[in-house]
Amino acid sequence: MINLKLILVFILAYLIGSFPTGVIIGKIIFAKDIRNHGSGNIGTTNSFRVFGPFAGSLVLVIDVLKGTLATTLPRLMHVPGPQYLLLISGGLAILGHTCSIFLKFKGGKAVATSAGLFLGYNLKFFGVCALIFLPLVFITSYVSLASLISVVLIFIVTFFFHDVYLELILGCIMVVLFVRHRSNINRLIHHKENIIPFGLWYWYKKRHDLL
Repeated sequence: MINLKLILVFILAYLIGSFPTGVIIGKIIFAKDIRNHGSGNIGTTNSFRVFGPFAGSLVLVIDVLKGTLATTLPRLMHVPGPQYLLLISGGLAILGHTCSIFLKFKGGKAVATSAGLFLGYNLKFFGVCALIFLPLVFITSYVSLASLISVVLIFIVTFFFHDVYLELILGCIMVVLFVRHRSNINRLIHHKENIIPFGLWYWYKKRHDLL
């Protein structure tokens, strides 16, 4: 019975992660498919760019909560077992977000859903991640660049938490993020990546008419 319950938890975690927030909000509120606008990505940054701050914030919150809910499912459904079951469950949500069954196994880049995993697994670790990511966004004005730098730094930070399973899941997340950001990396190299209208680099470029 416990094994069947655990299998159900893992299936639900994947399905929760698969929920295509940006696509659903775009179609319901704006009658648009976000995949046909902006960068084509279904995540927070493109939602902000295409639909505005309210919709973008809604996508961000829901995508983070997807990761948090999926991570805490074993506890919520009273499945006994080791702590790493939470990481597996959260990892399946990330898999669902990047390879959604509702989008023919395509999806987003999993930054927000990964943050949700950290929030559901270890609040202190989530706080450390936020302290790394948010200043980088402010300094660089590039969400993609901040995400890639952050995941490397966060992976290093995991070694100070002495949690081998957290280290393993972060290693996997780091690989996923770099693979999913291949087009962003190419645009960054060729100075064609979209900049957000906020932060030190944006203000510097605006002041010097470089935008």
